[in-house]
Amino acid sequence: MTQLKPLLMGLVGAGVLAASGYGLYAIGMQRDMGMATTSAPSAGAASTANTTPGDIPQSIAEGEDATRRHIEHGIKAGDVDPVTGRKVLYYHDPMVPGNKFDKPAKSPFMDMMLVPVYADGDAGSDGSKVTVSPRIQQNLGVRTAEVTEGMLSPQVSAVGNIAFNERDQAFVQARATGYIERLHVRATLDRVSKGQPLAELYVPDWIAAQEEFLSVRRMQGTDLAPLVDGARQRMRQVGMSDEQIRLVESSGKTQARITLTAPIGGVVVELMAREGMTVMPGATLFRINGLSSVWANAEVPESQAALIRPGTKVQASSAAAPGTNLRGTVQAIVPEVNAATRTLKARVELANPGNLLVPGMFVNMQFMDMRAEKSLLIPTEAVIQTGKRVVVMLAEDKGKFRPVEVETGIESNGQTEIKRGLQMGQRVVVSSQFLIDSEASLKGVEARLNDAPKPNAANTAPRHEGEAKIEAIANDSITLSHGPIPSLKWGAMTMDFKLPASGQPRNLEPGDKVNFEFYMDAEGLPQITRISAMALEPKAATAKPAGSKP
Repeated sequence: MTQLKPLLMGLVGAGVLAASGYGLYAIGMQRDMGMATTSAPSAGAASTANTTPGDIPQSIAEGEDATRRHIEHGIKAGDVDPVTGRKVLYYHDPMVPGNKFDKPAKSPFMDMMLVPVYADGDAGSDGSKVTVSPRIQQNLGVRTAEVTEGMLSPQVSAVGNIAFNERDQAFVQARATGYIERLHVRATLDRVSKGQPLAELYVPDWIAAQEEFLSVRRMQGTDLAPLVDGARQRMRQVGMSDEQIRLVESSGKTQARITLTAPIGGVVVELMAREGMTVMPGATLFRINGLSSVWANAEVPESQAALIRPGTKVQASSAAAPGTNLRGTVQAIVPEVNAATRTLKARVELANPGNLLVPGMFVNMQFMDMRAEKSLLIPTEAVIQTGKRVVVMLAEDKGKFRPVEVETGIESNGQTEIKRGLQMGQRVVVSSQFLIDSEASLKGVEARLNDAPKPNAANTAPRHEGEAKIEAIANDSITLSHGPIPSLKWGAMTMDFKLPASGQPRNLEPGDKVNFEFYMDAEGLPQITRISAMALEPKAATAKPAGSKP
């Protein structure tokens, strides 16, 4: 016995040490788990770890403990938690945040308890917002900008190719059969001024008409005015102008030769006359193009074509005229797309002081279209393009942020036009919005935004709720055995419901008990809007008779 006593004492001591070691290990694991659930693994998750009391508890473990406490005390959605003093909005699984439950229970998706979501007196505390503490906002460098109202001036830059202004052309033609005796302009692209002689023609057919006119004028007698007027009309018929007829009347001599002059100043772009040629009536001898204004044809990408319209003001510059500010106006958008470059041609009419611009030159152009109507404007960097829609992060009070889908218009100078989704005076996030958007996706805010019904007549119909058992699921309908529907004064029955456009419900199968919501569509048929599995009721502990053995 004396030898066994030290041995027993050693075994007892070892057991005590082992028990205390395990207790310290368990405490350490619990602390590590608590730290692991409350620490933020990334910048986006940091917002969850620093939420205000209105959002999800700081750790999932705390949320599960709260749910167990609610089960024990019979607390459900709509009740006030006596420990936190806040109203319970609903319960959800943080790993599958798109589903809401009215009662505390074990998650039907994961091996964990549901987590309560509390209200903090804010009407928007329904999980559609993300809260970021001021410290995290400072660390992330969150900046916001106000939604303003103003006129947007789209600016598009392009390079234009100078061409003749085809609306500033003049043709010189022969009015009668004649011969070119002398040619004053002998080459194309020669510059001419208005009234400058171009060629001299001898027209034999004019001699007879002029002699008749002069003979009638020399006749003596009364009532000769109709004869004189008839002779004057015959001179017009052979191609003589009023100026040439007056010259014949004033001089009293025949004028068989005519000098063709330039009707406008510019450049001779077409020359069809040579000395000694015989010309026929209507033959074009010269084509003159003016240079007081020119066309600049700009190739504009089709994605920017909507920013340019006829009448848009243009400023241009050219290396051929350094320091000269050229101004013009868009005359037309040519209705043809270049298949190779996917561009449209904008035809701009530019003033050409000093005839500095000639065809073939290039000019740099800036289109400036000042829109007369006012619109809502936000910084372009605040816009998030998701591929399916356009979203901005709206900044609200108490560090809350909410994704809002918007419809954008034109963009210019770092400003984007907002046609729908925002109001003047609101503030949007212009930096770190992608981190907040990522956090919104983690919390399911993006899922709720995607599933939000679009404004239509169906959204105005009253909603009805009930509990049911799934009997069958088809492609576009579901058969439910539901209980009474008090809002419609329906009794319990089995009937078909139309499924939403999203298709068959996930994680549901015949035999499951569900909560569902529906409305009566325009055809009088019930249309499901929401359906989810009912929370599993906790099993009550079985009372044991007194004195029974465990």
